[in-house]
Amino acid sequence: MHTSSRRYIGDAAADLARQLPGTWEASVELYSHPAWQEDLVPWVWDSGELGRALQSERIPYAAILTDTVNGTTLLFVERPGSHLDYLVGAFAPEGFEEGYAGPHAPRSIALPPVTGQAAKALTDRYLPAYEQAVHSHQTAAIAAALDEIGGEHETWQTMVASGRYSNATPLDAAALGTAVEEFLDQSWHRFLTVADHAPPLLNRCRPDRSPWPEDAAALSRLTDAVLDVRALLEGVLQGSLTLQERRARAWPAIETWLIDGERFLRQARLSAPHPHPALPVAAPAAHTTTSARPAQRGH
Repeated sequence: MHTSSRRYIGDAAADLARQLPGTWEASVELYSHPAWQEDLVPWVWDSGELGRALQSERIPYAAILTDTVNGTTLLFVERPGSHLDYLVGAFAPEGFEEGYAGPHAPRSIALPPVTGQAAKALTDRYLPAYEQAVHSHQTAAIAAALDEIGGEHETWQTMVASGRYSNATPLDAAALGTAVEEFLDQSWHRFLTVADHAPPLLNRCRPDRSPWPEDAAALSRLTDAVLDVRALLEGVLQGSLTLQERRARAWPAIETWLIDGERFLRQARLSAPHPHPALPVAAPAAHTTTSARPAQRGH
């Protein structure tokens, strides 16, 4: 039996949570079976050492740090190969389809065992980089959704104007009605991505501080359109709207975004938070003799 120079990870995480800005909670998870650890991989939103460690190193337990106001959730583990350091990275926010090594994933950082220094590194470096990554992902997701809707709208307009399908088959009245319904349904489902991601970005935009102060009117229209769609979605989920009502009421909001979407995107890109330069990452220390761990406290 060897004693460990590390503190119990739950105590280290609880002390760290108390020193972070806002209100954070810490909890401990045990991954007694390797498959439990593997289950984390698709959900950890990381492009650095933490993501790689989850796939190549045995990590039998970890702490979860949760911002109870903003919902940010971090994974805090003992750094493989180090006597004292920790690694911290983020889980993908709700509604994100990105996971490990996603194109906008932030890079996990190593934290020292001194709680004050670890809290400062998280506050000054990692959390701003995480916020910037969230902003970039949301902006890119909205741009992609609008591009897809715009392309489908252009194809639909061309088909209606020609009276033929893309393969030159004549388009009769019944088929035209079906094509309209299919287009509206596809647009609706794609636009839900915009409705999910746009509100925090709209709140961050400051057109009066940008080279395009005249965008304020467009942003106001876009905000109203998102509110309309979110209200429609609530009605759909409650079953108080027919399919025809949803189609008729959703399209004006979607069209508003097709018209003014570029104004939003330039404002959103301009308002992106700017993280500090990344902390240098020291080389992992040599592997040490396995130490005794605290008794399991439940998964």
